[in-house]
Amino acid sequence: MAVTNKKLQRRQRIKKSIRRKLSGTSERPRLSVYKSNKAIYAQIINDEVGNTMAHATSLEINTANATIDIAKEVGKKLAEKAIANGISQVVFDRGGYIYHGKVKALAEGAREGGLKF
Repeated sequence: MAVTNKKLQRRQRIKKSIRRKLSGTSERPRLSVYKSNKAIYAQIINDEVGNTMAHATSLEINTANATIDIAKEVGKKLAEKAIANGISQVVFDRGGYIYHGKVKALAEGAREGGLKF
């Protein structure tokens, strides 16, 4: 149990360090990523106002587990919603996760969908 707690504390420390350096504006909102054991979530946030402008999850795709392919689909779906709302550029917030695997696939899917970051 202590190992999981250490991992969570490490991710929270890295997340805080990342958030200290970047924030979303109305021109360039923040694309935030969260992943659990079964799903992956992404949302585009304007930190000046404090509202979510678009969001997408692997639960919308109706799958049991979020794989790398599903994460890429979530990125594409998020990009569609963002472009429909008039958002073309974002700041990527990996949420303390390593830029590898599902997080990288989500980012690549969002780029393929038309978002620039």
